Amino acid sequence: MTRVLLTGFEPFDGATLNPSWEVARLVADEPPAGMVVTPVRLSCVFGQAAGELRAAVRGSDPDVVVCLGQATGRPDISIERIAVNIDDARIPDNSGRQPIDRPVVPGGPAAYFATLPVKACVAAVREAGLPSSLSHSAGTFVCNHVFYALMHLLATERPTARGGFVHLPALPEQVLDRAQPSLPAATAAHALRALLTASARPTDLRTPEGTTH
Repeated sequence: MTRVLLTGFEPFDGATLNPSWEVARLVADEPPAGMVVTPVRLSCVFGQAAGELRAAVRGSDPDVVVCLGQATGRPDISIERIAVNIDDARIPDNSGRQPIDRPVVPGGPAAYFATLPVKACVAAVREAGLPSSLSHSAGTFVCNHVFYALMHLLATERPTARGGFVHLPALPEQVLDRAQPSLPAATAAHALRALLTASARPTDLRTPEGTTH
């Protein structure tokens, strides 16, 4: 059995829901065949979230770690390719912290690539009937903070484990009064199961998923 750690975030910025946690719970309740999925909810707080992630990795000893986050306004399931070593918060986190131009890990590399087969994950979500894309920026808020912290942890302490980050659109109930894209939690969970199955691929696909700007 493949051991998977799947994290989501608590609600932030005044919201009452976060699709990342709702989807993580659904996937853990009905995991893909051959996988045991441990769901963990992270605080939307710089530093604290990274510490909670580290404890979860140590406690579950996963083969694969996928962290989920909310990306309001994005129309599809975005598989992140690059984590950058910078915290630059446009809004305060849930504790009121708002770091500006501060490294996630002082002295760490400028960036890490996800070690999931990211293009295969994009293809798997599309084959499951949902829109997906390869993203080259996870932002500079707590999502990227956790993504970088994860990849640094795996690179320095658990090089045989794979890891990455996935952004989800808002839930329909979060955007009822706004003309923005959304995706029901059950639908996103269906896509995540396909993605997790693809994460076990030994090599990635050689397909064009880059951008021109």
